[in-house]
Amino acid sequence: MNNPSSHPTITTGVILAAGMARRLRPLTDDMPKCLLPLGDRNLLERTVDAMRMAGVERLVVVTGYKAQMIRSFLETHYPQLDLIFLDNTDYANNNNIYSLWMAGKVVRGEEFLLMDSDIFCDPQAVLAVVCEEGSALALNRHPLGEEEMKIVTDEAGNITEISKTCRIADAVGESVGIEKVSPSYSEALYRELDKMILDEGLIDIFYERAFERLIPQGHTFKVVDTTPFISYELDTVEDYHHVLSLLKEEEQ
Repeated sequence: MNNPSSHPTITTGVILAAGMARRLRPLTDDMPKCLLPLGDRNLLERTVDAMRMAGVERLVVVTGYKAQMIRSFLETHYPQLDLIFLDNTDYANNNNIYSLWMAGKVVRGEEFLLMDSDIFCDPQAVLAVVCEEGSALALNRHPLGEEEMKIVTDEAGNITEISKTCRIADAVGESVGIEKVSPSYSEALYRELDKMILDEGLIDIFYERAFERLIPQGHTFKVVDTTPFISYELDTVEDYHHVLSLLKEEEQ
């Protein structure tokens, strides 16, 4: 796959794919969420293809549940990529913050593109984030509920809060789960994650809490509005069938 020369690229990607996806059962009884078929490709394939369009040549994948299935799929379908697998063996007792911390063995202090493994999105959303200068994350503006990872900004558009628990009325939209991390942010992020994981034992929370803790330290993301591009987080069986219906509409 050739990378367009008209936009910036990024060479390293991180995909967090350790979770059990209990809310997607029985669909995930025998396979991890990211390998669920969506049209002519599965969710992981769509994510990796989007990353490759953005220039990714080295891919760090943190696995856990059904790890060997993910490894086998990627090694078979993407022999051209430099694949690095990290196995979160205690995935049943921790959250994505722990998987992100594990990825620091490879990407600490480096620029990288971070994506959750359960995001169905238009590759243009990924490119929009990569094209932004410095650290950036994707924002989707739509009616919000309790479940979304919400973003609150100040008048200048700077992020002041990113969490599921902030007041819905204060939020400007949902964090999609696509982040570009600059080298300086990466170094600060892993210093903070070391404190949270090693000193405070905060292994079962979302990694966005680390993003929040970095804001007073002068480290934050630029918000990239990717609302024009489809993005959908697959958490439930209903979510899965909704995305299938969207794909059918595209085919018509």
